[in-house]
Amino acid sequence: MTGTQNGAQEIAALYETILARKTADPTDSYSAQLLADLPRAARKLGEEASETMVAVLSGTDEALAGEAGDLLYHLLVVLVARGVTLDQIT
Repeated sequence: MTGTQNGAQEIAALYETILARKTADPTDSYSAQLLADLPRAARKLGEEASETMVAVLSGTDEALAGEAGDLLYHLLVVLVARGVTLDQIT
């Protein structure tokens, strides 16, 4: 299995985990808190996008990877909150 295939499976698994948090008590997880407050989740997505942009322009590859992970997580939260599936994206 290539790193790309493994990465895609991990993203799908994270999406499913976030989806399961949609019905959780917001005090139980950060994901549940964001899912209960779409404007907050959208702000976090924008914040992470800005931080990723800074890492692209002036950070190390390690910093970029970390910020990209944060961005991807918050994007998945917003997708789940809005009911957009990974199949719709791909």
